[in-house]
Amino acid sequence: MSVTEEHLVPPGERRERAPERRTRVLRGLLVGSFRPRRRGPRRAGERGVSSVDWHHPQWLAVALIIVLCSCVDAFLTLVLVNRQVAEEGNPLMAPLIGIAGMTFPLVKISLTAGGVLLLTQLARLRAFGRVPVGVFLYAVLVIYATLIVYEVGLLDRS
Repeated sequence: MSVTEEHLVPPGERRERAPERRTRVLRGLLVGSFRPRRRGPRRAGERGVSSVDWHHPQWLAVALIIVLCSCVDAFLTLVLVNRQVAEEGNPLMAPLIGIAGMTFPLVKISLTAGGVLLLTQLARLRAFGRVPVGVFLYAVLVIYATLIVYEVGLLDRS
């Protein structure tokens, strides 16, 4: 505190002796993850992204299943491409299949996980003013499940 601010704070006030909590970001993230304080918005009508510290466990389950499906999809895609039964349909990901190593699965799973993380953070909001963003998480899950069933069918035929 500066000299001019010191006379404004009454003696014995907590601000005087406590360290600035906003400077310890990592500690705040860890403590907030295990002991969230805001499980719902503070004010009626508050729907901001950061209006809650805690998300319902169903979003964690859906997010984990989507990322797991992404891993299975990456594996099945590589197997099908190597057997020359199928080719990658995503034109942005297709060039990565030819690169040796784990580039294709890592990029695919990382992009999926990033998108799922964003959708999970926004799950309480409404897209286009009507549709809860959480519906998109379920839609992605259904699309991945359908894709995996299709890929397993291709694998059985080969």
